[in-house]
Amino acid sequence: MSQRKNKTGSKNITRKQQAERIRAAEERERRAKEAAEAKARTKKIFTIVVCVILVLALGIPTMALTVLSL
Repeated sequence: MSQRKNKTGSKNITRKQQAERIRAAEERERRAKEAAEAKARTKKIFTIVVCVILVLALGIPTMALTVLSL
């Protein structure tokens, strides 16, 4: 009987341990949220850079042909 009591007693966590687990879970959630935001920001920047490159790639030759044809 004393062995059973010992096993079930070790499964119970103290308030301090529970608070620490909650704090750790909140920290993981915060880090995951920050990582997702950083990923979204990087994707937006990449999209803008690609658009600028495409505009330049299409605009410069068009202007050059316009100037040369005059």
